[in-house]
Amino acid sequence: MQCSLGPEASPNGNWGPLVTRKSVMRSGLAALLVAPFTVSSLAAGRGQESGGSEAESSDLAEGRGATDEEIVLGVSAAFSGPSRGLGTELYRGAMAYFNNVNENGGVEGRRVSLKLYDDGYQPDPCVQNTMRLMLEDKVFLLFGYVGTPTVTRVLPILKKFQDESIFLFFPFTGAQPQREPPYGEFAFNLRASYNQETAGLVDNLVQIGRRRIAVFYQIDAYGRSGWAGVRAALDKHGERLAGEATYSRGEKFTGSMRKQVEILQGVSPDAVICIGAYAACAAFARDAVDLGLDVPIANLSFVGSENMLKLLTEGQDDAERYTRQLINSQVVPSYEDTSIPAVQEYRDLMARYDPQVPADLVQEEYAPFPHSFGSLEGFLNAKLMGEILRRLGPNPDRAGLEEAVFSIEDFDLGISERVSFGPDRRQGLQSVYHTVVEDGRFVPLDDWGARFG
Repeated sequence: MQCSLGPEASPNGNWGPLVTRKSVMRSGLAALLVAPFTVSSLAAGRGQESGGSEAESSDLAEGRGATDEEIVLGVSAAFSGPSRGLGTELYRGAMAYFNNVNENGGVEGRRVSLKLYDDGYQPDPCVQNTMRLMLEDKVFLLFGYVGTPTVTRVLPILKKFQDESIFLFFPFTGAQPQREPPYGEFAFNLRASYNQETAGLVDNLVQIGRRRIAVFYQIDAYGRSGWAGVRAALDKHGERLAGEATYSRGEKFTGSMRKQVEILQGVSPDAVICIGAYAACAAFARDAVDLGLDVPIANLSFVGSENMLKLLTEGQDDAERYTRQLINSQVVPSYEDTSIPAVQEYRDLMARYDPQVPADLVQEEYAPFPHSFGSLEGFLNAKLMGEILRRLGPNPDRAGLEEAVFSIEDFDLGISERVSFGPDRRQGLQSVYHTVVEDGRFVPLDDWGARFG
C-alpha cells in the first residue's frame, strides 16, 4: 500500500441537496424507513429499544421523542464487525447510568430509553439509521454515535433538518467537523478533540528527543483528522511528518500490516502515531515488533485500548514484547482510580447492572470487559445527558435543549475537571491522559523520559 494520500472524504457524502423531507420520502430510502432493514449493509437498521417499553408512534410524533412515560434517545453505533467492541463498551457504560436513573424514578418521572440501530461503523448504514430515527422513530435527540466516518455523514442531515432542533450529543469521536462551522452548531461534545490528543503525543515525544514521527492511519475522515492533527502539532516544533502509511477501514487483526511497517521502516522514525481502530492497530503493532520496528507506537483514545491489548497478548508466551512500546492516549481518567468519585460510582453501577447489548443486535460473539475506558466514557456521557434532561424541567421540548446545555457551567461530573458549555464552547472536557501497559493492563504514564527517552 502506497503512503500517498487519497481523495479527501466529503462529509456530505452523496446526500448534498437531496436531503430534504420530500426527497427522502420520494427516494428509495422511503421503503427502508417504513420497513425492517435487511441483513445487508452490515445489518443496518437492526434495532432494539433499551431502558423502556416501545412507545406509541402517535405519542412520539406529538411529543417529538418525549411522552409522559419516557424520553427516547436515538443511537446508531457499531455493534457488529471488527469494531463492534467500540459501540458495545460505550453503550454498556451509558446504560449502567441510565438503568440507575430509571430505577430511581427517571427524569421528572420519565424513564430514559435508547432506540438502538447497528451501523457496523460504516457511513451508509449510519445515514439510513439516522433518517429512520428522525422520521419514523421521532426520537428526542441523537446520542452516543461511534466514529468520524459515520458522524461526518450525519452532520449535513442535521443541518438540513435544523428546524426540527435535532442535536447529536456526545459522539465517540474527537474529529473537527462537529466542533466547527458549518456543522458545529448541531452537535455537543464531551470528550477532548483529536487535535488535543495528537498535540499531547507529539509534544511529549518531541520533548524527549523523538522528533522523527511517522503516522499509520485509517484512510477515511477519521484517519485524516488525526493525520492533520499530527502535522499541525509537528509544525509548531518546526518538524514535518517523517513518513506515513495507511489501511482501509474494516481491516481485521488476522490481516497483514507488513507492507505498512516496511514503508515506515524505510524512513527510520523515532516513533509512530496510529490513528485507527483496535483490530488494525493491534495488527500493525504486532507486525512492527515482529519485523524489528522497535520504537514507541502511540494510539488515540478511539482505538479501544482493552480490545487492542487483548488481541496483542492472548495466547502469547512473551506478551510484554508486544506491549512495552505502546502509548495510548485517553480522554477519561483511569477506571482503576477509585479515589475519583465518578470512577467509584461507575464501577458500582457496572457491577450492579452489567448491561448487555440487546440480543437482537448481537451477530458475532463479543466478550465485554468489566471495566474499560470506552464504557467509562459512555457512563460520563450518560451522566451529563441526564443532567441536561433534568434541566429541561417537567415539560421537555427539543426547542429548549440548547438553553439547557448552555446552563451547564462549572458542573462537577465527579472527575478532576469541571464541565462548562456555552454558545462558543460546545466541548465540555479538555483533558487528555496518557497510558502504558504494565502487568497486563493500561496504567497512567508518569515519566515519559524514563520510559521512552
